[in-house]
Amino acid sequence: MAVEEQLELAKQAVERKIKLALINKSMTQTDLAKLIGESKSDVNKAVKGGTLPKDKEIRKKIYQVLGIK
Repeated sequence: MAVEEQLELAKQAVERKIKLALINKSMTQTDLAKLIGESKSDVNKAVKGGTLPKDKEIRKKIYQVLGIK
């Protein structure tokens, strides 16, 4: 499998994990954005697997709030 394909699969796995955690907590991405003090668009980029340092920091906040390890 090509590296790009592996990266895409990893991004999809992260997105699925976050979305399932949101469903389990009856939360939306909007709720999450308000809770962690970030914009909805920045949260969406992070959830979709963005690779910028800001995306990674937002994901850390998301994992903490949602209890994802």
